[in-house]
Amino acid sequence: MEHKTKVHERIYVALMMLFFYLPILYVVLFSFNASRSLSKFTGFSIEWYEKMFADRMIMSAIGYTVLCAVLATIISTIVGTITAIGLSKNRRIIRESINQVNNLPMLNPDIVTAIGFMLFFTSLRIQTGFFTMLLAHIAFCIPYVILSVMPKIRSLDPNIAEAALDLGCTPLQALWKVIIPQIKEGIISGALVAFTMSFDDFVISLFTTGPGVSNISIYVYGAIKRVNPTINALSALIVYVITIVLIVINVVPMIKERRREKNEQNFEKSIS
Repeated sequence: MEHKTKVHERIYVALMMLFFYLPILYVVLFSFNASRSLSKFTGFSIEWYEKMFADRMIMSAIGYTVLCAVLATIISTIVGTITAIGLSKNRRIIRESINQVNNLPMLNPDIVTAIGFMLFFTSLRIQTGFFTMLLAHIAFCIPYVILSVMPKIRSLDPNIAEAALDLGCTPLQALWKVIIPQIKEGIISGALVAFTMSFDDFVISLFTTGPGVSNISIYVYGAIKRVNPTINALSALIVYVITIVLIVINVVPMIKERRREKNEQNFEKSIS
């Protein structure tokens, strides 16, 4: 009976993996299709990748997307981390109140947030474009950074900063050399979430950008209504980049950990 249960569980997991990853594999496969067909593979070709890199609109969309995501990630990570550290030093009622406000952007539907930003910029007579889209991305990324950093801060010894100050550190040195290294995992997690949210955003970007400025999501939305195999190449390129980033993020810490263990073993051998 137990064996049958395990078999069923493995089948369910396999089906779930197919459900999640089969569409991605389908897109990658047909990005190398020699014809324009999206249902019949007629042969291997890199024609659509060549056309993608030759298309100025696609390259412009990629440029705006990457630039906006990188800037939004850097700014929101800095602001969110500093905010989370500051909240940890406030009274509980203030901390809980701000946390509730911080959760609103994450709980609100994207369309509500998008309309809110659009009305805000319109009321201030700000010309929409890349700058307004960047501001909107920073605003909705900050709550995710705070949410990722706060648990790490709660796990810290509350006296660690004061101990650093007593030992001669300035407040900035205590922040940079003592607190930041202790919460770096939460900061990295928050930065990755912020980058993903910004890179993938469509609804808020659509309502806050202006003429001539579009990210990948907006471009794909406009081009998906017609058969355009370059969209497969663009989507596959994003899959490649994300896969490489994930491999680097997961492999580099493993290599560092193995080196640390090896150094510890060598140190123990040298002592013995």
